[in-house]
Amino acid sequence: MSTTPTDAPRTGRTPGPRMLRGLSWLVVRQHRAALLSLLAVTVLGSIWIVYERSRMKEFLDAAGWPGKELAQPTYDGGGAGLIMAALGGLPLILAVFVGAPLIAGDQEQGTAQLVTTQSVSRLRWVATKFAWIYGAVLVTAVVLSALFTWWWKPYRSVFSGSWSDGSVFDSTGPMLPALCLFLTAAGITIGVLARRVLMSMAITFIFAAAVGVFWSEMIAHLAPTRTITYPLEADMPSRLNESLEVDRWIGSADGHLYGWGLCAKQTEAASDACVKEHGIVNNVYEYLGFDQMPAMQWTGAGILLAGTAVLTAFVLWRVSRRPL
Repeated sequence: MSTTPTDAPRTGRTPGPRMLRGLSWLVVRQHRAALLSLLAVTVLGSIWIVYERSRMKEFLDAAGWPGKELAQPTYDGGGAGLIMAALGGLPLILAVFVGAPLIAGDQEQGTAQLVTTQSVSRLRWVATKFAWIYGAVLVTAVVLSALFTWWWKPYRSVFSGSWSDGSVFDSTGPMLPALCLFLTAAGITIGVLARRVLMSMAITFIFAAAVGVFWSEMIAHLAPTRTITYPLEADMPSRLNESLEVDRWIGSADGHLYGWGLCAKQTEAASDACVKEHGIVNNVYEYLGFDQMPAMQWTGAGILLAGTAVLTAFVLWRVSRRPL
């Protein structure tokens, strides 16, 4: 007996309703490997951070911290350094392996031309891709950043490195999500312009590495510095223990400043004579305080998010005016 198109499937079951339809379903299906990878990174990374935090807590509790000082200046659990390295490399990995191939792969394989000859406009197709990829990247970065901040903040004194180091500053608060979004947007933009996957990935890698170097120099410029003056022979004030030193001078009673190494002579007698000759009585210390960290991070995140918006607008403008 022959069947007609209206016959039910042989299994006797009708297909269930889809959670996604139309263009969203197509984009998710096309990039399901990348989206599932981001989900795996989020889940496994979260478990890893929680596990390493519990290990550190057990170690510190056994050592009597904070009532007793540690035998070593920092916690040497191994996992903390690996997690900071992984979080530091996450924006670059997303830029190279998620951002760069996103549209360049479709251009290279001809998928872009096929999709945009249907009833879907180029602008709508690319905007849908942006929405899903940005959403997935944002969720991954926000979850991992929040968990690492929850770990690092109360135990920061036993971590290697200070709050101003890129490995900490860029992995806590809003900085990690902002960096991930910006470099992903940069990878997508490079892919649209280069139109070849491998070339896009190589250029994106170089660009992301350059941004990392530039951004590490930018940290000290994200907030106005403070200056404190204290006697030449006095100990450094305790409030400077967690500060980022920007510059340091020695100064005379009338407020004239000299370079820190002015009186660094070969003998103590020569140094004392130099100090007396110039009337030096004070240390002058320019710094950024730990309490400025949140404002600095939000300022930096704002800059990066503005860059993300500019790159996204450029790509949308370009695809709306020129064929892929």
